[in-house]
Amino acid sequence: MKGTVGELGEFGLIDKLTSRLTTTPAVRLGPGDDAAVVAAPDGRVVASTDLLLEGRHFRRDWSTAYDVGRKSAAQNLADIAAMGAVPTALLLGLVVPAELPVTWPTELMDGIRDECQVAGAAVVGGDVVRGDSITIAITALGDLRGHEPVTRSGARPGDIVAYTGWLGWSAAGLAVLSRGFRSPRAFVEAHRRPEPPYHAGPAAAGLGATAMTDVSDGLVADLGHIAQGSNVRIDLGSGRVDIPSQMNDIGQAVGIDPLQWVLTGGEDHAIVATFPPEVKLPARWKVIGEVRGPAGRPQVTVDGAPWTGKGGWDHFNDTQT
Repeated sequence: MKGTVGELGEFGLIDKLTSRLTTTPAVRLGPGDDAAVVAAPDGRVVASTDLLLEGRHFRRDWSTAYDVGRKSAAQNLADIAAMGAVPTALLLGLVVPAELPVTWPTELMDGIRDECQVAGAAVVGGDVVRGDSITIAITALGDLRGHEPVTRSGARPGDIVAYTGWLGWSAAGLAVLSRGFRSPRAFVEAHRRPEPPYHAGPAAAGLGATAMTDVSDGLVADLGHIAQGSNVRIDLGSGRVDIPSQMNDIGQAVGIDPLQWVLTGGEDHAIVATFPPEVKLPARWKVIGEVRGPAGRPQVTVDGAPWTGKGGWDHFNDTQT
């Protein structure tokens, strides 16, 4: 495939992108009309949206267009799963320079399509606009299938805190890339292309999760939203989280305690939830803390003490908070 986006034109680009898509039974009317029609058997639609900016959320010298597509879809579909819903559809808004090779947006769409297939969803429409740099806007939709949404405000004293997925892998991969390296590959790939446990969100709702979120900005920061919304204190045990030996090796090489990546690294999109203590969790869930009464202000503590390190990502503060 040769040429640039400008040479292909808006409608030619749209045709190229939509020709690569697949569908699902939930899609009653896909791309090609003024709007799509997606079935919502539950009668309620779960919706989430995100933006990715070139140079802030991804770099073309670090990630392929396909990687960016997988990542941009994953972070939105994970939000749907974290509400206890099943992802059904995704809408794409794309801003690209006219001189961008056509291969870039088509490979991006391949990545988005393939990540949607992993989650059981489909791309149903969107828009493309010319701009000075690449911006990707994603809106994801989901179906609750008869469950109530699992929000951030239902955690209760006595609940246990558990997660499933990966913690700190993306942050460790970013540290490797930032120093000009490309290995260990597993951690670099975790940063380029996260693998959220989509099935775990609806499953947690069925198990009786009282509060839930995905880890997009860091475990401490995202659990902090649950603590605030539920007016509780959440205490994590530093010895209860998994730190692989290779992550320890990376930490030693770059002079960073890997616990910091586990507690504050985002973009792995693990699912973390609170459950009543009597719930028997499947083996894929790991218990890492407890919910306690709000002695003072709601907060997340580690080993009983306030976390004094960096806490997570803030888009309006170029560093972690």
